[in-house]
Amino acid sequence: MNFDHLKPDIIAILDNAEITVNERLYQLCNHLRESILHYDWVGFYFVNDNKEELKLGPYVGAPTDHVIIPFGKGICGQVAVSDQNFVVPDVKAQDNYIACSMTVKSEIVVPLFVNGKNIGQIDIDSETIDAFSENDERLLEFVNAKVAELLS
Repeated sequence: MNFDHLKPDIIAILDNAEITVNERLYQLCNHLRESILHYDWVGFYFVNDNKEELKLGPYVGAPTDHVIIPFGKGICGQVAVSDQNFVVPDVKAQDNYIACSMTVKSEIVVPLFVNGKNIGQIDIDSETIDAFSENDERLLEFVNAKVAELLS
């Protein structure tokens, strides 16, 4: 599935200067979750000050206990270290997976760079096994490029 039709909405949400940056990111998460059926949890994690950990930012979906994630731990923590997209077709097959919910079957995490520095990531969980394709990666890279423009 091609997601190009979502790009104008993504830009409009992020360009809405009448609301705070956090509100824009929340609206973006909500729009992605409502628009893409296999996106069950959508959120951002950001590097927590100068610590080697991520802190949960705006998100939509089931509440999570994973508000702080150390670098290297879980999929998000691994992306914080590797600076690479990480697509997990089946979370049960991952040794270093942090379970947020028993219903999650697959996950995608795409790093967010501002001025060449990894400052966070967008994290998507799906209750569908092998839910994510290259089209999801390209969409989330687009999302993060636009978020980076907002944050720089």
